[in-house]
Amino acid sequence: MEQPREELLQKLADFYTVFSDCTRVKVLYQLMDGEKCVGDIAQGVGISQSAASHQLRFLKQMDVVAGRRAGKSIFYRLIDGHIETILSTGMEHILEPEE
Repeated sequence: MEQPREELLQKLADFYTVFSDCTRVKVLYQLMDGEKCVGDIAQGVGISQSAASHQLRFLKQMDVVAGRRAGKSIFYRLIDGHIETILSTGMEHILEPEE
């Protein structure tokens, strides 16, 4: 297999930082159920709204979530199904019995 260009490898490494924080992973799991506002995400994860906003800002910068404003609230959703697939595949790998 031919190795991808350096810039693509760096983008891939940067992408995986999305999953390197347990709180961010919890936020992603919350969004797997569908679009939610910051308050609902914060409550579901058990963090402050400020902490949830901070994680959502990072996830938005990484092109993993998108937000939509409705009045004073912002509702977030996963951009596509790839994130669900990555989380599911990762969990399957973790739960596999060791050989």
